[in-house]
Amino acid sequence: MSVSHREAAETTSKSSVRGVVVRGSAAGFAQEISAGQHRLKSDEPASAGGTDTGATPYDLLLAALGSCTSMTLGMYARRKGWPLEDVTVNLRHSKIHASDCVDCETKDVMLDRIERDIHLTGPLTPEQKSRLLEIADKCPVHRTLTSTIQIKTRAV
Repeated sequence: MSVSHREAAETTSKSSVRGVVVRGSAAGFAQEISAGQHRLKSDEPASAGGTDTGATPYDLLLAALGSCTSMTLGMYARRKGWPLEDVTVNLRHSKIHASDCVDCETKDVMLDRIERDIHLTGPLTPEQKSRLLEIADKCPVHRTLTSTIQIKTRAV
């Protein structure tokens, strides 16, 4: 199941957009991910039928949001010359029942919820911390996740 650098480059060279290649055996959940020269693994925990050899797909989604948030805050603070030393982002994903769905046709409506706790280290003023929390919602991944997303699937 191993993806070589050449295979990943050939697969993604068909598009001018840098892509991600994910490959896995249909026999299980374990996946190998190639993102340019980088390699990751994804799987499900043993309790869900996987072999726990990598992060779950939702772990990877949260990692994308958390890393983008931290990068965005660091970049903003550097541009402003603010004394931000470290950023730690803790994230959790859950499915919650929609409480405002009294008149819905189906009563089993679930919403995805991501909780994001941001810890800022450094001698920042309360105003700087407040502004950084506002900026967190402007990171590109946050904007993508809160926008209307179209996913076009095709067999190739």
